[in-house]
Amino acid sequence: MKRVRKTKALAALVVAVFAGCVWLGALPAPVAAADKAAKKPLEIQAAPAAEEKDAFIVITAEGLADPNADAYKRDKALMIEDLRRDAKAQILEKAVGAYVETSTLVENYTLISDRVLSRSQGLIKRVIKESEPWIGEDGFAHMLMKAEVSVVPITEALAEMSRGERVALLKEHGNPRVSVAIFIRDAERGPEVVTERSEIAENVLKEHIKSFGYRVWSDEHVDQLKARFEKKTDGNAVEATLTASAPKAADFSIMGEAKFKTVSARLPASGLTVTKYVLTSWSVKCMDNHTGEEIYFNNQVPKKQSWADEDQAIEEIGRLIGGEFSREFFEEHLQAPSKMFQLEVAGLPSYDLGQLLRKEFIGLRPVLNIDFREFDKTGLSLYEVEFTGSRGNFNDLLVSAIIEPLNQKVGQGAFSLESAKGNVVRLKYAASLDAAALTEKLNTVPPAALGTAAPARLKEVVKSEETKQKLAEVSPEIVKKLSEEPQPGSKTGLDAVKNF
Repeated sequence: MKRVRKTKALAALVVAVFAGCVWLGALPAPVAAADKAAKKPLEIQAAPAAEEKDAFIVITAEGLADPNADAYKRDKALMIEDLRRDAKAQILEKAVGAYVETSTLVENYTLISDRVLSRSQGLIKRVIKESEPWIGEDGFAHMLMKAEVSVVPITEALAEMSRGERVALLKEHGNPRVSVAIFIRDAERGPEVVTERSEIAENVLKEHIKSFGYRVWSDEHVDQLKARFEKKTDGNAVEATLTASAPKAADFSIMGEAKFKTVSARLPASGLTVTKYVLTSWSVKCMDNHTGEEIYFNNQVPKKQSWADEDQAIEEIGRLIGGEFSREFFEEHLQAPSKMFQLEVAGLPSYDLGQLLRKEFIGLRPVLNIDFREFDKTGLSLYEVEFTGSRGNFNDLLVSAIIEPLNQKVGQGAFSLESAKGNVVRLKYAASLDAAALTEKLNTVPPAALGTAAPARLKEVVKSEETKQKLAEVSPEIVKKLSEEPQPGSKTGLDAVKNF
């Protein structure tokens, strides 16, 4: 049986930001993973790339508006229209966030908008659902929206950007580190026999991986180096000392196993006995070491495959396994727009606060979707979250784009990152605010998403002096952004020529 899990790459840059707002009188706010080396590399027939076809991604976002704007007081239908427009704009901004670092997106907000604004029509295939709009105690109108976004027009827009713009905006994934391990087993001696690693097969596979420009990694060497970064403490506890030069594990691990048996036959004419090495079966799997997810596995029982020499048979195994992987296989997984994580939050005082926290997460750029699964006042509240970006910089993303905006709204130190292992992330709420005080904070303080918004979006959303003053009371930094001017794309003529 064969299963391939590939996520279509969304190599994209898009942001169309519109403002919006809604007036709806007194609508309630919702509470809402030791052989000898081969003498020469074998030519490997790589797995064919997937057929190019359109791809879509489902995204949930929050639209905001300033209900105190004079224009909306005169035309309430315009308020509703602009609120929906802002929700759609945030959906597109999140799609862009899958391929653009958060800080870079904000710095180049105008450039991205200009490059893609003319293509914004048709990017959102359909709106799956939207919430009832409401006026919150924070002084803003709100609407939640879930939509399906087409990524092909985004790819086309990216292809038309200049080299400098692409280099500056695209996330740097780097060349992945790949480790390989291939084991050989004698099929006639049974499963109790310890398998042996084959350097011949591994070297053939390594040559295939290096032909992509990727790095071949030794997990065994990394494990040895990591021991040097550990030290004993009182009570024989082990404390890991992490530094910038600490060894890194491989991004992907390829593991394979092959079973052989020998078949001998006596030739009647000469009386000679001929021995053949027969491949009875082989299996392979590939694991994403950042999440623990098995992204590919396959089993094969070949027919009528035999070799006169054992080393030739082992070389063939390396070739067969290498043929399962193409450059596109790794690139598509590295550039996958999102990853699913289990988010555990400890210390939430009530279920309703869990829902309000979910609403704040929906507004944050790196969160494509979030579901509130379980609540436990004395333990952990569980969320299933779809985050954008690669796992390599995930901890930094959590702190800068998730925890800091939340703490800016609720209070410094309120939320902290306890751990991030594999696809499980744990946050802790440790503020002194009780349920009632925390509820008031979440309802009355402007959305956490505005803390990381680009000045251009803030100018579109905040239209009245009254709303600006309310923002200034809780976050002077946000109001300061309103007066910031966008930076030019090139600082010098030389920069412009290089980027052309």
